[in-house]
Amino acid sequence: MDFKFTQKEEAFRRELRSWLQENLPPGWLDGKKRLPKDVKEYADFLRDWQRKLYDGGWAAIAWPEKYGGRDATIMEEIVYQQEMVYADAPPLINYVGIHMVGPTLMQIGTEEQRERYVKKILTGEEVWCQGYSEPNAGSDLAAIQTSAVRVGDRWLINGQKVWTSFGHLADKCFLLARTGQFDKKHKGITVFLMDMHQPGVETRPIVQMDGQQEFNEVYLTDAVAHDSDIVGKAHEGWGVTIALLMHERTGIGGQVFTLEKQFNDLIKLTKFLQRDDRPLIRDPLVRQRLADFYSRVQGARLNYYRNLTKTLKNGHPGAEGSMDKWMVSELTKEIFSYALSIQGPSGVLWKEHAPVHSSWQENFLYSFGMTIGGGTSEMQKNTIAERILGLPKDIGR
Repeated sequence: MDFKFTQKEEAFRRELRSWLQENLPPGWLDGKKRLPKDVKEYADFLRDWQRKLYDGGWAAIAWPEKYGGRDATIMEEIVYQQEMVYADAPPLINYVGIHMVGPTLMQIGTEEQRERYVKKILTGEEVWCQGYSEPNAGSDLAAIQTSAVRVGDRWLINGQKVWTSFGHLADKCFLLARTGQFDKKHKGITVFLMDMHQPGVETRPIVQMDGQQEFNEVYLTDAVAHDSDIVGKAHEGWGVTIALLMHERTGIGGQVFTLEKQFNDLIKLTKFLQRDDRPLIRDPLVRQRLADFYSRVQGARLNYYRNLTKTLKNGHPGAEGSMDKWMVSELTKEIFSYALSIQGPSGVLWKEHAPVHSSWQENFLYSFGMTIGGGTSEMQKNTIAERILGLPKDIGR
């Protein structure tokens, strides 16, 4: 395959690069980043950044033009992802909305839901979270116990969600609830678009081992939703659930360009660190490990290209996203683990005590979450085996 970019695609790259140079916060490209430490100030910073992306037409380029995107080609999307990684642009506060909820509403939602929600997803006016996991329902989402009961013209929702990313900042939640009991546990599940700013919704941040508070517990006590908030049909939300997960795993797989940057940073680290007055990169065992990482990173990138091509032909992602998600998340963890190991005893030091920038330690701790969020690596292997390789289902399920 020929992965050379056309003149039109290179012009697209120059346009985006120029826009980033003009619109990134002052000093950003010079390595002088100043991020607010206060949670609210940081959230406001990210909302402002997403609004700037929207105003410039860069919030979701792969979306159709009628929904605020650019109808970008697959190669333009690749260029976009590469440039955002190279510039180390601020993250999207509405990652869940742009990569999961918005595409799902465009695929399955009603015209009224698209009209009501899609633009505000792009602008960052309404931040979304995903109400899937529960204390007893993680990888097995069909085991959810959060219930929604119709009372008059309303649905009253009760239960608990956990590991809810951005829940403490979210305005809306794409929420799964059990609305009926059927012979098969995948039946009787309904997807609601729930307002987070209402009585009966309590959010409690979870402090992670790296000190961050990205995840949350969400407690629901007679929270209210209406029929107009249902995505798809009542009691038949499992297909909607899977559709969103396919979009989520495609978005995670797209982090392959971040993976490439992390590998390049690892090479720089091996040139900086020394053993016996020689850079580590001159050690044949280190070079052998780097060569192994390089081949696998390139394999992940090419596999991602192949799956994007299939998505473009089908109009929506398929089970192949599980391959991208599994490969990227597991390899990311390996790279950061190796980066800590070659630092020796100082690899366990934290923040100002670390002789090398502690982002390696912080990212190593965060990388474990990548193998869980969006479906654990074990679940991705099951999906790959059953839906791509055609193997029989796990007898334990």
